[in-house]
Amino acid sequence: QRLKAAVHYTVGCLCQEVEEDKDVQFSKQSIAAISEITFRQCEIFAKDLEMFARHAKRTTVTTEDVKLLARRSNSLLKYITQKSEELASSNMEQKEKKKKKFSTAKGERTPGEQEAAVTENEDSNMA
Repeated sequence: QRLKAAVHYTVGCLCQEVEEDKDVQFSKQSIAAISEITFRQCEIFAKDLEMFARHAKRTTVTTEDVKLLARRSNSLLKYITQKSEELASSNMEQKEKKKKKFSTAKGERTPGEQEAAVTENEDSNMA
C-alpha cells in the first residue's frame, strides 16, 4: 500500500509538471487511473525481470535482464544501455581507487611507483 501511495504521489507530481509546461489540466480521476496503470505495469515488469533471471538460472536480476525488458522501445533501450555503461565505467574507476588505497596502505607500490623504483635502481647501479 505504501508503494502504491508513493507511485500515486509521484504520478501526481509529474502531472503537475506537465500541467505547468503544456497548460493542460488533469482530473483527480485521470491521475488515479495513470497511477493504477503505472503500478500494474511495474508489477508486470518485476515479474518479467524475475523470469528472465530465473530462465538464465540466476537469482539476481542484471542490467542485461533490464535491457531485454526494454528491447521494444529503442529510445529506452539506448538510454538504459548508456546508463549501464556509465555505471560500469564508474564502478571500474572506484575499484581502481580502492586497489590503490589498499596497496598504498599495505606499503605496496603501485605499478608506476614500481617502475620508477626499478629505473632508479638501474641508474644507481650504472654509476
